[in-house]
Order: sequence, then structure tokens, then C-alpha cells
Amino acid sequence: MKIGVFDSGVGGLNVLKELVKYHPNHHYIYFGDTLNVPYGSRCKDELLFLADSIIQFLINKKVDLIIIACGTISSNIDEKFKEKYKVPILDIISPTVDEIKKYKYNDVGLIATTMTIKSNVFADDIITKECPYFVPIIENNQINTPLCDAKIKEYLTPLKEQNIKKLVLGCTHYPLLEEKILNFFNNNIELINMGTVLAQRLKLPIESNQKIELYFSKITDDLIFNVKNIIGINDIKQKVIVGDLENA
Repeated sequence: MKIGVFDSGVGGLNVLKELVKYHPNHHYIYFGDTLNVPYGSRCKDELLFLADSIIQFLINKKVDLIIIACGTISSNIDEKFKEKYKVPILDIISPTVDEIKKYKYNDVGLIATTMTIKSNVFADDIITKECPYFVPIIENNQINTPLCDAKIKEYLTPLKEQNIKKLVLGCTHYPLLEEKILNFFNNNIELINMGTVLAQRLKLPIESNQKIELYFSKITDDLIFNVKNIIGINDIKQKVIVGDLENA
């Protein structure tokens, strides 16, 4: 089965990693829009334009299924948008929204991009915090810097003061900060990884031949480092430009 996966950058590779773990031996085609990252503060029209451009690219690759591994786009589309296309489309957020229904909402915190928080796709009772700097920090390979530590303290202190028991990583980039987040909470927190939730719930046929293709819209040294660090692959297929915001 040929499965397309896409995100604004390297965050969706965390989802791809979980998919390969739970559903090996499929043909995965990944696209990261590193030219236009971050998506978190873009307007809805821009997000839909970029999503459509990437989906068309993946459809042209003859995929059988598309997984939107971007929390920002997932929280700003509806079923009508998905139904426009001739292949089934799954978003990264819906399984987690369903998963956390079994918890007391006042025990659950959510960190995500500005547009995801504003979408109100999660329950109103959940304690939320916008974390706009996290994606640029991750994309620019600045995780082990004082800036990252300062932003973790700034963003997570209000949640820590609320004594939350579970924290939804509402952007697929954020699992790359998992160790630092756990340390900040003194390991007294359960992190909910949306990629893991989706992969565990997804039902796919068993196949025998695994292949992974990686495409990005901008290739940098930081990208190459992040790709190798996340999924251990050096082979980036090629640079592909799928959308032109200036002329949209």
C-alpha cells in the first residue's frame, strides 16, 4: 500500500516513525514543506492552499491513502475539504480528540501552534498554551540551546502550576522536545503523542515490501541533520516546490 504523509517540515517525520513502527512494510511517501514552515501563524486561506498543493503532489505519486501529519492543517480543515479528493485522507488530530474523551479534561493540558489553539478543535475545558517558537527552534536545530530552555519555561510554567496529569503534544514537531518537557515536569506527566495514537488506531493490510521516499521544498544542513536524527535516513529524494504563496 502506498501511503502519503505530509507536514510543514520535519515534525511529521515523528508520525512517519510511528507508522513504520506499527505498520512496517508499506510504501511511504513523505513531503515536508520546509520552504513555508512554520504554518502555525498562517491564515486559513494560506493553509488550505498549501494543503491542496501538497495533496495534489501526493495524488500524482499514486498514493492510496494520505495522512495529514500537521496539527495546524488538521485543525483547520473539515470533512468537506477531505471529500474533494479521490483518495481517503486522515488527519492527525481527530484520533487524539477522541482518545482524550476518556480523561477528565481539567487534568489535561494542550500545547500547540497558534492556529491549532484558535481552532477550538479540542474540548473547551482543556488547559491550552500556544507555543509559537517551538517549531522554528526545532527546524533550526536549536533544541539544545538556552533559547529552547527559556521558551519551555515560559510556555509550560502556567500548565505546571495547574497540576495537569497529561499533556497533549498538539503539534507533530513537539515529540522532539519530549525529554526536555519531561524533565521540566520532573517526569510527573504523561505525554500524549498524536502520531502514536493515530498509528495504534489505524488499520492497514499486512504487506511485505517497505519503501520510504522523502521530499522537501527546501533542503538545508539543519534539515539533513534532523531527518537523520529522527528516522535515520540520509536519502532525501529531491527538492520539490508544490505551492507559490506569492502568486496564489
